[in-house]
Amino acid sequence: WLRRNQINAAGTSGPKVVGPPPAAVGNDPSSQDWKAQLKLPPADTRFRTEDVTATKGNEFEDYFLKRELLMGIYEKGFENPSPIQEESIPIALTGSDILARAKNGTGKTAAFCIPALEKIDQDKNAIQVVIVVPTRELALQTSQVCKELGKHLKIQVMVTTGGTSLKDDIVRLYQPVHLLVGTPGRILDLTKKGVCILKDCSMLVMDEADKLLSPEFQPSIEQLIRYLPASRQILMFSATFPVTVKEFKDKYLPKPYVINLMDELTLKGITQFYAFVEERQKVHCLNTLFSKV
Repeated sequence: WLRRNQINAAGTSGPKVVGPPPAAVGNDPSSQDWKAQLKLPPADTRFRTEDVTATKGNEFEDYFLKRELLMGIYEKGFENPSPIQEESIPIALTGSDILARAKNGTGKTAAFCIPALEKIDQDKNAIQVVIVVPTRELALQTSQVCKELGKHLKIQVMVTTGGTSLKDDIVRLYQPVHLLVGTPGRILDLTKKGVCILKDCSMLVMDEADKLLSPEFQPSIEQLIRYLPASRQILMFSATFPVTVKEFKDKYLPKPYVINLMDELTLKGITQFYAFVEERQKVHCLNTLFSKV
């Protein structure tokens, strides 16, 4: 090596030009390890049961998601997909209808929020995904998850529920909205008024589907589906599926991909029991129980 360098030096006239080392060539920030730039939250050291650890060993990057979405996923604190996410995300990305049954607390919200955010065309000014939930609290919680996961994407998320200003929602809908989260009655009301346009909505997500198909909500859900294009995709998630869900499935989801991760309703590590007391004894009973925690 030394002799070769001496020969090369002897046969070269003039100053020697030294180029950058190979590692510095094309030193573009976008080509660097983007994971190293993430602002990760502290590691979650809480004990995890099989409800979330019994996975196939997949990673979020296996699903070929947008890098901006992956950044939001990791900065949210998610390390690897949970069982319900492993089952749901790749199927939802293919455009298939899904009927999924999984316990609460196992990552169901991200199981539909991630494919929803991935499939949205952020350059298209239209509502492309509607997520319907039975309560205002769940709507606010779900919309917050969508915003956090999609914080590096240029996706506009809106939440609308009953009991809030209808006028404010109408004004907001005249601005860009890509993903709409809300309760059935309010979304249907805005749609009937012609301000919530769903002709470009390709995905309808029903979280807590058993409650959404109760007599209180089912008529609104069925009316809402009529405003969607015929090629729409429906994702139904719930912990329980009563008979009403089967009737709805047969009508609107003729060939869904069925996911059932339920062997029991309660998360492992949690014991449930009932305390049969008189109405006037409830507060005293709760105080007694909490004092022993």
